[in-house]
Amino acid sequence: MTPSRDISRLIEIMAALRTPATGCPWDLEQNFATIAPYTIEEAYEVVDAIDRGDLDDLREELGDLLLQVVFHAQMAEEQNAFAFGDVVEAITRKMIRRHPHVFADKDGNLASSHVKEVWDRIKTEEKVERAARRPQEEISHKSLLSGVKAGQPALTRAMELQRKASSVGFDWNDPRAVLQKIREEADEIEAALDRNDKQELAEETGDLMFALVNLARHIDADPEAALRMTNVKFERRFAYIERALEAQGRTLEQTTLAEMDALWNAAKGDEKPASEGRNEARR
Repeated sequence: MTPSRDISRLIEIMAALRTPATGCPWDLEQNFATIAPYTIEEAYEVVDAIDRGDLDDLREELGDLLLQVVFHAQMAEEQNAFAFGDVVEAITRKMIRRHPHVFADKDGNLASSHVKEVWDRIKTEEKVERAARRPQEEISHKSLLSGVKAGQPALTRAMELQRKASSVGFDWNDPRAVLQKIREEADEIEAALDRNDKQELAEETGDLMFALVNLARHIDADPEAALRMTNVKFERRFAYIERALEAQGRTLEQTTLAEMDALWNAAKGDEKPASEGRNEARR
């Protein structure tokens, strides 16, 4: 097949990859659950390209994300559930419905101050319609937390769950109380380590992360952004270790943990504290 600017060619390629006997063995093994992590990963890579201001990379990453949509649609079509065209029809119908000020037949313009109000009202109507299509047992209990989307990244969803619960007073009033909860969760992890129970350890680690998100929320910090900054800091300091060893004619494999720790501390020492940098900026 040759490249094309037409979406139908991409759909044909995906169908060929999923054709039994002649398709790609890896693609044929996949299902919705196994592909879902890649879908999330590609969405993050789109965000990363935007953060870096790299439009060439953004074009590539958007293509990768589009492939995820086509992949899921192809698997759904194989199950006679829906096809790519149904996905397009659903989103176009939704966008037209949510923008009556743009797509109204006549005199449908709205003031900008009213656009969000209409958007929220229409979204609420759509939620009611979706709920009506679900089996009754799935909607027997309407929780305050039901509106928090399950498909969000875990850190983001934890933040939203906590915000919802906080809206009815289920919350700590002092970030120091959250800090105490973090210490309690760390103690529970230590106890689980003594029991060497992997399932318990995973659960307790999740509890600790949830508490850390709670602390971030109380101090008005975005946990996702905070973790991204820490990732960058880790990469920067690890690169310092690699450069220092390269200057010595050594490799990471030839270096002890204690030696790497010493270089790590040296990297930390070379970085000015953020507060010192802010003080200098004021001078």
